Order: sequence, then C-alpha cells, then structure tokens
Amino acid sequence: MNQDTLRITVIGAGHGGQAMAAEMASRGFAVTLYNRTYERIEVVDFRKGIELQQEDGSIVFAQLRGVTADIGEALAEARLVMVVVPASGHRDIALASAPYLRDHHVVVLHPGRTGGAFEFKQALIEGNCNCNPIICEAETFLFAARSNGPAEARIFRTKFSVPVSALPATRTQEALDVLSPVYPQFIPAKNVLYTGLNNMGAIFHPALTLLNAGWIEARQGDFQFYMDGVTPATARVLAALDRERVTVAAAMGIRAQTAEEWLERAYGALGGNLYEAMHANPGYGGIKAPNIIQHRYIFEDVPCSLVPIALIGHQYGVDTTAIHAIVKLANVVHATDYWRKGRTLERLGIKGMSVSELHHYVETGER
Repeated sequence: MNQDTLRITVIGAGHGGQAMAAEMASRGFAVTLYNRTYERIEVVDFRKGIELQQEDGSIVFAQLRGVTADIGEALAEARLVMVVVPASGHRDIALASAPYLRDHHVVVLHPGRTGGAFEFKQALIEGNCNCNPIICEAETFLFAARSNGPAEARIFRTKFSVPVSALPATRTQEALDVLSPVYPQFIPAKNVLYTGLNNMGAIFHPALTLLNAGWIEARQGDFQFYMDGVTPATARVLAALDRERVTVAAAMGIRAQTAEEWLERAYGALGGNLYEAMHANPGYGGIKAPNIIQHRYIFEDVPCSLVPIALIGHQYGVDTTAIHAIVKLANVVHATDYWRKGRTLERLGIKGMSVSELHHYVETGER
C-alpha cells in the first residue's frame, strides 16, 4: 500500500495527536483527525488543517483529509489507526471503536504505557467486537511535541527509533508492513512485555511532576521541565524508580533497558549518570513544565504505568517501595485512589498467570 492509497486516522487532538496528524499530512498522506469532543477540533475543521512548526523552525500548513467527532466516520476508510490520547483513555476509545473496527485495521497505541494493548484488547472483547484487528503499542511517543494553539503544533525532536509490538507478537511484522512506510523509525520489539516495561514515561513523568509540585503551582509551569526540574536529588529518585522497573522486568525473564540506555538510543544523549544524560538531551530543551498539577503526567502515568508495574512486580515477588511511594503521593495530591482506578491485572486479563503462561499469551494470543 503506497502513500496515495493509504488512509490514516489519528485519534486524539491533543499535543501529540495534532503534531502527528500534521506531520504525516505535510508529507502527503491522507489523514483524518478524530477527537471525542468537537470543540477541541472546531478550529482545525474550519481551517481544514494544522500549522506545523518543524524541528528546523520552518512552518508549513498541513491540510487534512478529514476532521470529525464521529468515530464511525473516522474509521470507515482507514487502514492505519494512530491512537494518540492519554493512556487513561485507551479503554474508552476501545469501547467506542468496537462496533466499527474491522479485520483490516492496524491500531497503534502511541504509546501503550504499561499494559495498553492488554487493556485495549480486553475492552474490545467487552464491547462485542467480532473482528480481529491488529492491536499494537509503541514503547514511547515518536515526537517531543506541543500544541501551541487550537490549530498549531510544534515538533521539538523526533526520536531515532521506537520499538513497537502487536498483541500477539506473531502479528508485529504484519503491522510494520503498514506502519514502516509512514515512519521507518518504528522497529520491532520482541513482544508487548518489552514495550510495556521499557516505559520511560513511568520514570520521567509522575515523580518529576510531584517533586516539582510547589514550583509548578507557584510558577504555573514557567520553567524547563527536564532541565530546571531535573536536579541531582530528583534524578536520584528517578534512578530508584528505574531500578525497580528493571527488576520487575528481570523477574519476567526480560532484560529491560535502563533509562540511561534509552536516552542514548532515542536521542543520542550520554552522561555519567541519569542527571547528566537527561541534561545532555537536546530534545528536552525548551519543553516547559506542566502548568497545573492536575496533569496527565500524573493522571495518566500513575494509573497506566506505575500501578501495573507495581502490581506485576507483586505478582512475581518483586518489592517496589519507591514506586509505591510515588503512587501514594499521587493519591494524596489528587485526592483519589489510583490503585483502584488504575490498570489492575484483572483489567489487563493477566491476573494469576505464571511467567510462562504470560509469555505464551503475548506471543500467540492464546491464554
């Protein structure tokens, strides 16, 4: 399938969704942008496109093929479906999409966080989806990007490579046959356990937001999140979380990359420790902190990243004291219970599975 015939739908018109839709459209792909609320895309619909500031600073106007708040319309002609919403919305998107998805659809979660493909597939079953679309998840989002206005997006940096896997892994190459001509940066991961446990958002987002909460509220986010917000002390907390994540993966027979290894692979950033590596990453320069504490870096990454990592760790006998501390702090700050609201093993459909049973499921799709 070539650029002239491939139809792509981007689900979600936030920072990432607008940037990805505009970037693909700027290269001539036929892109439809969907959002659950029309108000979010009203200006995009009026202009029929998005103004995109590219990495080199140049500005282009990317014309979209369609803009809609009707999920059936959005999926009707699509072959490739890019889901670019906070992971906390994956279940809702799956339930809304269930009546309209078909066997030919390739659905990619950008990113899946931890357990995204599991949760999406479970929700399709609950939604009585009788077809067999390919469900994939990316390890992280391809771009460092922001939406600068109702129809304006900016891409700060594009990652060198991003692993992606389907559930089951036997369909990964089939998905990449459709995805790679659009973004050759996507490379195959062994399975969704690797994409889910190499989830750097779990390490970089919630703890850094919570540890900078006072500054965020006092300055409304007017500081560089990954530069000013990452100090030697906060970086040590991130490193502790990272060690627990890597240990959980090891208990499942997976050699997860460390945060420092990821920074080198994704951005070419090197340093003697995590603090130095993050400050050596040019892709982080200019990215402002969240301007409020009620932000997806907490309400997405805690329930959809830290909670499932901790619960998986508990299932396989790994202590995650630092992760528990950050979840507890998030519960206090947001006055909620992310253990209850998050991705439990029941919602992922993997509770009680042995390590070998879980590997069999992600490889073959058979429970």
